[in-house]
Formats: sequence, structure tokens, C-alpha cells
Amino acid sequence: MRTPGAGAASVASLMLLWLLGLPWTWSAAAAVGVYVGGGGWRFLRIVCKTARRDLFGLSVLLRVRLELRRHQRAGHTIPGIFQAVARRQPERLALVDAGSGARWTFARLDAYANAVANLFRQRGFGPGDVVAVFVEGRPEFVGLWLGLAKAGVEAALLNVNLRREPLAFCLGTSGAKALVFGAELAEAVAEVSAQLGKSLAKFCTGEPGPEGGLPDAQLLDPLLLSASTEAPAQPVGKGMDDRLFYIYTSGTTGLPKAAIIVHSRYYRIAAFGHHAYSMRQADVLYDCLPLYHSAGNIMGVGQCLLYGQTVVLRKKFSASRFWDDCVQFNCTVVQYIGEICRYLLRQPVREAEGQHRVRLAVGNGLRPAIWEEFSERFGVRQIGEFYGATECNCSIANMDGKVGACGFNSRILPHVYPIRLVKVNEDTMELQRDAQGLCIPCQTGEPGLLVGQINQQDPLRRFDGYMSESATSKKVAHSVFRKGDSAYLSGDVLVMDELGYMYFRDRGGDTFRWRGENVSTSEVEAVLSRLLGQTDVAVYGVAVPGVEGKAGMAAIADPLGQLHPNELYQEMQKVLAPYARPIFLRLLPQVDTTGTFKIQKTRLQHEGFDPRQTSDRLFFLDLKQGYYLPLDQAVYTRICTGAFAL
Repeated sequence: MRTPGAGAASVASLMLLWLLGLPWTWSAAAAVGVYVGGGGWRFLRIVCKTARRDLFGLSVLLRVRLELRRHQRAGHTIPGIFQAVARRQPERLALVDAGSGARWTFARLDAYANAVANLFRQRGFGPGDVVAVFVEGRPEFVGLWLGLAKAGVEAALLNVNLRREPLAFCLGTSGAKALVFGAELAEAVAEVSAQLGKSLAKFCTGEPGPEGGLPDAQLLDPLLLSASTEAPAQPVGKGMDDRLFYIYTSGTTGLPKAAIIVHSRYYRIAAFGHHAYSMRQADVLYDCLPLYHSAGNIMGVGQCLLYGQTVVLRKKFSASRFWDDCVQFNCTVVQYIGEICRYLLRQPVREAEGQHRVRLAVGNGLRPAIWEEFSERFGVRQIGEFYGATECNCSIANMDGKVGACGFNSRILPHVYPIRLVKVNEDTMELQRDAQGLCIPCQTGEPGLLVGQINQQDPLRRFDGYMSESATSKKVAHSVFRKGDSAYLSGDVLVMDELGYMYFRDRGGDTFRWRGENVSTSEVEAVLSRLLGQTDVAVYGVAVPGVEGKAGMAAIADPLGQLHPNELYQEMQKVLAPYARPIFLRLLPQVDTTGTFKIQKTRLQHEGFDPRQTSDRLFFLDLKQGYYLPLDQAVYTRICTGAFAL
């Protein structure tokens, strides 16, 4: 990744100043200086092609920084910012539940959150306490964590797909003093109730089913009806750098871990999306993403809480309802993950897709191969692709619609936003270093690990990590940009072109992405190994032609040929979320290990699910039939041509 010299960078700064309104003579001087000191015509070409993009990006960066600084100086928090928005427009719709049709005004959302805050304060909860929230995506979910935040309580937002061991693990490691769960998830809570301890208070929201709720759970809704809806006083000492809630992410190894979201991080993510894609207060945003993830709950709901937009929620994406919902609720902005775009393109043409008012689609994972097809078929003029993990400090955004790019970093002023692609061993993800012990920057077109320099005093560059200190330390490297510094390791491999556009290449480490979720290979390996009596299991992601992300594949040691895939699948359904269940199985005599008994996956990943590559028994999970099929050449061909639904 070659960067201009210091002289060129200073001259480029003058050009940007001219673009901000300084005399034209400065422009001429800057152009000459760029040519002489910055690499000649080639660099001048880069300046001409990227100056407008970079200037807009710089303006977004400055705007977010100034807003954050203003809120920090005023001692604001996310609940306080929302309360000011709600008072300005109490009767405007804040949240709409597309499933039930429920419509919540800003006044109603604020009153509900106040009732939650006052109720939990009365019950003795206060700053520093944690309450787990296990509720499907509907307005109450937002009101619950927002109300807890008003009381200074930190919410642990649990993935609603979790069951049994992973659910008990997340609850146990959260340190929660209480659990609020939706009536629709009562059965899942009942399965782990014995492991949670008697001291954990349980509250159930929603209508209990015919079998009733848990015997030791209190019904939350009647309690909230009798609670005060007056705004509580902001907890003393709480500010933008304090913890707001926790989002569970599978990261690169092990069971899900809780990423710390402070108030400034919530603001930063939502604000960058708002300004980078020129959203407006009058916009209506369609959010069908999980609210226990940052994309749905911060990038999406954040537009409501911070900027006064109406957000339409649907707890589960429906390809057949997507455009009908957009027409019905007059949506102008939609959120996506790559799979959503592909599923929509697979739908038959319907009238609603030509009647909507959507002008902007915001998300990540849209494959270059379908980017333009999606935009043209559905008439969405602007695609707002971005990159950024929940906890990362190196988010980037595609602000000018460059097809396939997930963002950019300025070639003119690369140090304004200190991120970098550095060389790694792509098999081990180990950093490569030069003779001075520093990380080696990648050249243009060379894939590398994305890292972001850490500065805990800067809300745009801080890394708050996880509740687990050991998990936090694994994501930090030292002496990356310069001696003694610290940098966040994204775990993702990207590549940058000559103009600074970045393209996602692969997810490193032991995680792959499938159906919009990060799947932890070590977690799935542990579950399958336990089900099979501690048999050696290697889990990895494999690419399927025409399909976004990587499908899970499990290589299982079966030396006697006695394993029955569909008996395993019956057990698998009880303990693994749907997205974590392997699509492919490979039964082999033994799984290769290293001298330290670490499972080797490189060869297995390379061979994939192609029956021509191995004589091992292969199986494919037919989702429509609900069982594993033997994977021969005919089945392989049907998978590769898209005849099977994945």
C-alpha cells in the first residue's frame, strides 16, 4: 500500500483547503507541488479521481467527531439524546412493527422506556448491574434496553437463536442479575432454567402460551402498566464513554463472547451511517435484521433514536413480503445483508417492486456479481455498502457507489484515518514483521489483514473489547504502525486498489459468515464432538458457486464407518442454531492434527465438497427434505447450478 510522501501529503492538504473555499492560486500551487513532490502524473491522477470522494469522507469524519465532542462536553448519553428527540416530535411515528401492525410514537417509546427504568430502579437495580434481554425483534425490545440504560443498567442482548449450552453460557458469563425474555422464547428459557441459579430474577414480556409461563417468572407487562412514566434522573457520572449494552459475537474462537458497546460507539456507528449516506429525518427506514446485532439495532434503530426517523421493524426477513412492506409503510431506506439481496433477486417479479419509494439500501456483503442487477431491477439508486465489526475501530464505508467496494481509505491523506492492510500468513493469520519488528504494509492489490490504530482518548479510534479480558487481548497487537503502539486486529482479509477502494477478500481465523451470522468453527466442533463421544471433528467454511458467504462443512473421524448422518442431524437440531448446522459432512478415517493436536483444515478446505477430490463419504443437507443426502457427482452438479436451495 504505497502512500505519498510527506511533501505530497502537505500539498494535498492545501488542495483540500482550496476546495473548502480558499483562493484558486492555492490550487495551482498545490497541483504543481503534487506533481513535483508526490509521484508525478500518476499521483496527480489519483488526486483528480479521489479528491471529491476524500473531501466528502473528511467532512463526514469531522461532522461525527464534532457531534461526539459536543455530546461528551454536555455529559449526554444515548437515552438523553433520544429523550430530546422525542420531546421535539412526540407524535411522530418512531417504530412500526410490520408483523403485528403496532405503531409506536416517540412519546409512547419514551414513556415505555421510562416505565422500564423506574420499575427496575424500584426493584433495586442500578448503575453497573446487568440485565439480559432475550426478546425477538419488536418495539418492546428497543424500549427494554433503552429503559434499562435510563436507569444506568447495562443490557446483555442475547441472540434469540441460542439454545441450551450456548444460551446458558451467555447468560452465565454476562453476570446478569435478571433476565427479561419474550413469551415466544419461554421454552428455550425453560430448557436452561435449572442451570441459571435461583438468584436470577426472571421477567416474561408478551402473552404466555396455553402452557403458561415459567413458574418462577414474573409477568413484566402488568408491572410496567403500574410503573411511573416520568423521566428518571440521569444516573450520576454516566457519560458517552460508559457502557451502554453488550452484543454477543462469535468472534474468531470459542463460544459467543460479549462485545462492550459504550454510548459513544453506538453514536459513532449510527452517525457515520446517517451522514455517509445523506439520510434525512423524513426518511422511513425498513429494518428486517436481528436487533441483537449492531447492524439492526445500531445502524438501523439508531436512526430513530438519534435523528428522529421512523423505523419499520420486521423480526424476520421475508423475501415475499419485503417490497410489499416497503410500499405499505412508505419506506425510503432499506437495510440488507448480502443474502437478502440474493434472495430478493430469486423472487418472481411482483408489482410492489416497482411501486416503492426506496432510494437507498444500506448494508454489507452485497456481492459484486449481483450489485448492479439488484440496483437496476429494483430501482434503488444508491447502494451504501460498508464494513465494520461490532467492536472494531476501523470501519469503512463506500460513499460514492463504487461497485464491489466495501469502503475506502484516502491515498492523498492516509494518516487522517489510521487504518492499514498488513501482511499475514493467511493460513494462520499470523502477522508478518520487518527487521524493526513493525508490521509490513501491503502494496496496492495485495491482500492483507485490516487493522486500526487504537487511541482510547479518541471515540473514533478506541477499542472497548469484550467482557472477557483474554478475548480482548487476542484482538490487540503492538508495534504495528510504529514502535509501542497498539492496533485492533479485524481478523478479515481485504485488498485495496490504486484509488484506495477496499474490497472484502475473506474472513480469517476460525469464523465464517453464513446467512448473515458469524459461525464459530470451534463452537460447532465442540458440540459435534460431544454428541459423537469426543470424536475428532474439523469444521470450516466452503464456498458454493453463486452463494453469499461460506457454507459450513464438518469433517468427522469415522474409522469404522458406523456414523449415521441423519441420527446426528436429529441431535444437532437440539443444540445448534439453524445457521450453525453444517450443510456438508465428510466422513473420513481420521482427522489430521499437528504435533500439538491442533486440527489441520487447510487441505480439507481446499478439497471442499467436490466428490472428485476424495474417496471419503460426503453428505449434503437438503433443507427442504430435512435430512442429509449422499453427495455424489449428480448432487454436486445440482448444488453448483443452484438447483438445491441453500
